[in-house]
Amino acid sequence: MTSAITCSNITKSFKTKEVETLALRGIELDVIKGEFLMLVGPSGCGKTTLISIMAGILHQDAGNCTVQGQCYNQMTHNELLDFRAKNVGFIFQSFNLIPTLSVVENVAIPLIINRIERHDAIKQAAQMVEKVGLGDRLDSAPNQLSGGQQQRIAIARALVHNPSILICDEPTSSLDHSTGVKILELMRSINKDMKTTCVVVTHDARIYQYADRIAHMDDGMITDITHNGA
Repeated sequence: MTSAITCSNITKSFKTKEVETLALRGIELDVIKGEFLMLVGPSGCGKTTLISIMAGILHQDAGNCTVQGQCYNQMTHNELLDFRAKNVGFIFQSFNLIPTLSVVENVAIPLIINRIERHDAIKQAAQMVEKVGLGDRLDSAPNQLSGGQQQRIAIARALVHNPSILICDEPTSSLDHSTGVKILELMRSINKDMKTTCVVVTHDARIYQYADRIAHMDDGMITDITHNGA
């Protein structure tokens, strides 16, 4: 099996004047290409820190993170930015939609960053919004959408540039269970139909069934990996 993401002996700490907190302690993890992996564990165990390193948003203190065969440690800052913009989609816990832009303009942002002409970017963005079932809300402002609709738009924005990897931080945390299930079903269908590798952080045990594997974290370490057979 081919690895989409390989974390080798990843260590990360955060320092203040008073204290140093060790967030990750020698993480070893392979994410298999095309799988749907969930990261679970108590608050503060290092889940968000780990996916931020996987996404190239945060740099580890020690160890290596290799994504699609490319080692982040061997990239310049600009090379990393370019690689991330083309290969990684990230869904933030708080959606992070820009309130002054319409739905379709929000979704077009990654394409514009990748230097796609605005007209073409808007056209591609509209097609992705259609795929997540909100084609009738292209010109709406984010504050005119429900929480579930905003999450769908965040998913569309993360996928519009056809990344090979989708990383999600608590995608259902602000949604009721019924809406959360619909979001996970959408993400699972994207995983299967687009062959997108998905890494999802969650606290919600009710949605574990959607994972292929579940990596359990505690105190900055991977303590167990279970196979779900989803």
